[in-house]
Amino acid sequence: MLRLLRGAALVSGALATTLSAAVQVKDDRAVVVNLPARPARIIALSPHLTEIVFAAGAGGQLAAVVRYSDYPEAARRLPQVGDASRIDLERVMALKPDLILGWQSGNPAGDLERLERLGFRVFVSEPRTLSDIARLVRTVGTFAGSTATANAAAAHFERDLAALRGRYSTQAPVRVFYEIWHRPLLTVNGAHLISDVIALCGGTNVFAGAAMLTPSVSIEAVLASRPEVIIGGSSAIRPHELASEWQRTRIAALREIPVRYVPADLIQRQTLRIAQGAALVCEYLAGVRAHRVRP
Repeated sequence: MLRLLRGAALVSGALATTLSAAVQVKDDRAVVVNLPARPARIIALSPHLTEIVFAAGAGGQLAAVVRYSDYPEAARRLPQVGDASRIDLERVMALKPDLILGWQSGNPAGDLERLERLGFRVFVSEPRTLSDIARLVRTVGTFAGSTATANAAAAHFERDLAALRGRYSTQAPVRVFYEIWHRPLLTVNGAHLISDVIALCGGTNVFAGAAMLTPSVSIEAVLASRPEVIIGGSSAIRPHELASEWQRTRIAALREIPVRYVPADLIQRQTLRIAQGAALVCEYLAGVRAHRVRP
């Protein structure tokens, strides 16, 4: 019995050492973030980062989130520290987080810099590809001490994407215009995560060559790009409203192009749920191929 107790104590001690061991991780700015121990209090400064933390098995370590952090359900019950574009610095300071997760293109750079000057450890990410999402989930699991859950979630995501890639990526290309907003008309360039989804499905983003990540374009430019399908998704517009907007356009040729909707949370948030959005995009492009007029 004494030997068993000693063995259990050794296992317990090893586990405690693992959970409290220092971790060093590099963020997407190439900044090395040193964590002396597993962070007990994490603040996520975007809805997608909140979701990533839960997916990695570290939801219990979240001390606060930002507005619109509504998935999973448990995220709705957490304190909020502003939104992705404006952070309540005083409230963040009062919560004394061990780690703050920031979004490079979504959070004001000045806010992130001020948090670092105040002495907080800030890990900044910017997922631009589908593989970046899986990597981010694993990274969160590493510093949160939930590697088993994080690795399993990331692997499941990668299997789903591999199945879609194997089925659709080598199909005949389909020219896609993706709308993220209608007034002004905004789309994505080739460096955007949504463009990676389009490529996964065997599509071609007609504005891949644009200089800006989310450029504003005219309807004349959309016509000139010759899309075969228009796909969009926004939390501010319902599916039938998206199609109605294009039916009211003054350019008759654009009214002939099929319009398809993807829920914004399934494609415009950099989370594991984007696999569901990708499946919808792949189905839509398959439908375009099926209705092409054969010579």
